[in-house]
Amino acid sequence: MQTEAPINPLPWVVWLLALPMIAMELAFALGQSGLTSNPGAIGWRLEAVERFAFFPQIFKAMWAAGDWPPQHVMRIVLYPFVQGSVTQAIFAVVILLALGKMVGEAFRPLAVLVVFFGAAIAGALVFMALPGNVMPLYGAYPAVYGLIGGFTFLLWVNLAGTGSNPYRAFSLIGLLMGVQLIFAALFGGGLQWVADLAGFAAGFLLSFLVSPGGWSRVVARLRQR
Repeated sequence: MQTEAPINPLPWVVWLLALPMIAMELAFALGQSGLTSNPGAIGWRLEAVERFAFFPQIFKAMWAAGDWPPQHVMRIVLYPFVQGSVTQAIFAVVILLALGKMVGEAFRPLAVLVVFFGAAIAGALVFMALPGNVMPLYGAYPAVYGLIGGFTFLLWVNLAGTGSNPYRAFSLIGLLMGVQLIFAALFGGGLQWVADLAGFAAGFLLSFLVSPGGWSRVVARLRQR
């Protein structure tokens, strides 16, 4: 007699991305609890932001000088693992696990990593290109939105192959961006939504290259209409 697992297993590559975020939040919680002997532990989150966040002015200075110190270059792929608050971390991890499972079951592990980090890089570069922007970029949303782009790609291909309206695949990103803009208007917020949108676009476009079958699969599904 076979019994189903109470929790559907997640692809290992999703845990590879989620566990550092979870571990970091546990470390921040431990530091804020005062249970450590380190008096500076309460400021670990701020220290992590200073060490790993993506600062546009730093990258612009490196570009101008032609000097690329590895500890600063790595910020462009490390910033998704530092969250600004516990609430942000919870939402980021939940979306990562949910969307990562769906994308990870359709894509190879390497493809998931390409979408995740490609979206993070695209989000950071677009964020840096905003005129006069000097705010740091941190948090998993640009990279996670890349996975939403991968999921949207899968929906788009399936809807197009069945003759349904393929633009329905973009309803999720439309809803998320609408909610995000409303919150920004009501409670204030920076320009991170631009990085999130860039991450989504990068994830969607990269899926044409890294999904099983790639572009040829898309063409074949479209021809079935």
